[in-house]
Amino acid sequence: MPGKPTILGIIDDTPLIGLPGYPISAIIAAEQFLKPLFFRKLGLTVKRREEIKVHMAHKVVSRLGDEEFLRVKLGNIDGKIMAYPLSRGAGVVTSLVEADALIRIPLLKEGVDFGEEVEAELLEDLNRIKNNIIVTGSHDLVLDILRNKLQEEFSDFNLVSFNVGSMGGLLALKQKRTHLATTHLLDPESGEYNFPYIKKILPQRELIVVNLTYREQGIMVKRGNPKNIKGIDDLVKKDIKFINRQKGSGTRVLLDYLLKKKGINPLDIQGYSKEEYTHLMVASAVTEGSVDAGLGILSAAKAFSLDFVPVDKERYDIIIPKEYHSSLKIQKLLTIIRSEKFRKKVLSLGGYDLSQSGRVIKE
Repeated sequence: MPGKPTILGIIDDTPLIGLPGYPISAIIAAEQFLKPLFFRKLGLTVKRREEIKVHMAHKVVSRLGDEEFLRVKLGNIDGKIMAYPLSRGAGVVTSLVEADALIRIPLLKEGVDFGEEVEAELLEDLNRIKNNIIVTGSHDLVLDILRNKLQEEFSDFNLVSFNVGSMGGLLALKQKRTHLATTHLLDPESGEYNFPYIKKILPQRELIVVNLTYREQGIMVKRGNPKNIKGIDDLVKKDIKFINRQKGSGTRVLLDYLLKKKGINPLDIQGYSKEEYTHLMVASAVTEGSVDAGLGILSAAKAFSLDFVPVDKERYDIIIPKEYHSSLKIQKLLTIIRSEKFRKKVLSLGGYDLSQSGRVIKE
């Protein structure tokens, strides 16, 4: 899977092939059955893809009894090729377009473990794959601009981001399964961003902290603010449905800090336990009307034409292990961050302060 249901048969000496309706299933079924058939009829041999050993960056659970074709991105971390699973739905075409390789999980296996070595069929050139820059952590629209500008200026390099929250990014650095982490974690005791968490989670690792931006966080509401939400205090109103960010995200940490500061019980907020993983998903939920409000960044609110109630300005940093900082691909990335084209595009979104962007603020 994906690839079900596929029909193979013969009617009146005519081959019959029925492909699944979902695009990924149809593509994989066609490659496994149609392609070999056509090549054989034409007297051609199907060229096997190059296979390499890779290590899983995440644990993946698979259904026993089905062979799974897992689409993955690849990255070279300390000389080891790591595999990062992409969306597994049969209708998610982008997961195949973006994939660097396919991993087959045998039908008698219930998945693969973190760090496990497996075979991967390459869909991209290995040298190009080694130029991938893996960034894991907090989501921001700035990362999309950074990826696009990097491709425009240095087409051999690609920024691959995984949005798992600020804490997830630091843990990925600790486990050595990412090149960079993005984070905006507020320490409630000191009022400082990121440094206390870095010291606690990565005490032995030499790191360089580069500021990417300061950004506005606030409450995203529908145009016209129909529920008249003016601040955090209003989230406890009985007629307001809220949507939260996932545990470990910097936005969630900020919300909990503000609630505690105001003496508000999180359980008094309708929807506090309902979670999304990106600012855009929160903005989408508000736009669709399934919720009335959600905490997020101004640029996400503007992207969905929502109104915005500011609550805080935060520091959003990139954490770079010292051993990667001087590498060509990281230097190319920093060149883009410090470029005028990148700055101009980011500022056009609104809600960003780039006065410290690209500067090393701790090493």
